Amino acid sequence: MLKTEKKVEYLELIYDLIFVYIIGRNNSLLHSVENGFVDGRTFLAYILCSLAIIQIWNFSTFYTNLYGRNSVRDHVFMFINMYLLYYIGEGTRVHWESFQNQYHLAWALILINIGVQYGIELGRHRDDKAARSTIRGMMTALFGEAAIVLAAIPIYNRTGVPLAGAAILYGVAVTYLFGSRNKTRTVDFSHLTERAMLYVVFTFGEMIIAIASYFENGFSLRSVYFSTMSFLIVVGLFLCYEQLYDHILDRERSTNGMNYMLLHLALIFAMNIITTSLEFMRDEAVSLWPKLLFLVGAFLLFFLCLFALLTYAKPEMRRCRRFVTKTAALSLAFAAAMVLLREQMLWNILASVLFVFAQFVLLYRFRRQTERADA
Repeated sequence: MLKTEKKVEYLELIYDLIFVYIIGRNNSLLHSVENGFVDGRTFLAYILCSLAIIQIWNFSTFYTNLYGRNSVRDHVFMFINMYLLYYIGEGTRVHWESFQNQYHLAWALILINIGVQYGIELGRHRDDKAARSTIRGMMTALFGEAAIVLAAIPIYNRTGVPLAGAAILYGVAVTYLFGSRNKTRTVDFSHLTERAMLYVVFTFGEMIIAIASYFENGFSLRSVYFSTMSFLIVVGLFLCYEQLYDHILDRERSTNGMNYMLLHLALIFAMNIITTSLEFMRDEAVSLWPKLLFLVGAFLLFFLCLFALLTYAKPEMRRCRRFVTKTAALSLAFAAAMVLLREQMLWNILASVLFVFAQFVLLYRFRRQTERADA
């Protein structure tokens, strides 16, 4: 019997819209600059908030992929999460200490909400040992992380010690552990890749909004140059991901999808940093080295994750040692060039464009060569 392909539902698209708002709120944390540098505590808050939100989306997506039925119950639980995410968004501020109770409470309730959905499914799969193992694993991750998040409220209020990082690491570790133990339980990978792609698209949307500031000064030569370069960076990154998604991924692959989603967690985080870095390039209040480190680090993380996703490529495209060597050499050359050109923004942004499109060309040629070799 052929497996029915799971389609992305309208409900899922509506749910994702709230994350567009959250992405903007998270990125706004990095706009607080003191003496040319982003405050260390604010940057740490940015990292934790970004990872927490991507993780919430990840938990929701896995549940929908495995057990979502587009039912009334699914609608109710998802709309509750959307409502609670507004509290998280409003609690995402530079002076986050005043809003940490609100943020952590909403975060914990979202995790509990998803965990309850899994608990309901446990009773519906009494005779399916693999499903019950997966459900118990996710419930352990969700309720355990929720307990840490709730404990973070009184602990921070009394000691000033944040536990958000511990909560996120616990959730990642437990889901990875249960996923590696239960490799026979597979997801609908086609649906999972489409959901991840949509989140990437929303993140690109925030990037597109961010570079609008490059067009503020009309058609002066300098304005046209920098607006063109920034636009080409976004286009190049988009084309690279498009090559992976449209032409390289084996979307019929049998997998539990765990590593795929963890790689996307890091990929989307890198995209958010790139968005902020593009804004920093025009901000004279930001010192040179933070601009450089943010941009170079984000680019390298993006392509590291993108090429790591080649492990999910079609069988004929998994032979990629020479390709990886070339991309690694190109990345090192780019980092060196950015350091050498750090005080020349005209050349700096050009080097970024050339690096992104060089990676695209390598990816495109690798794809075409493997297709011809297998023909």
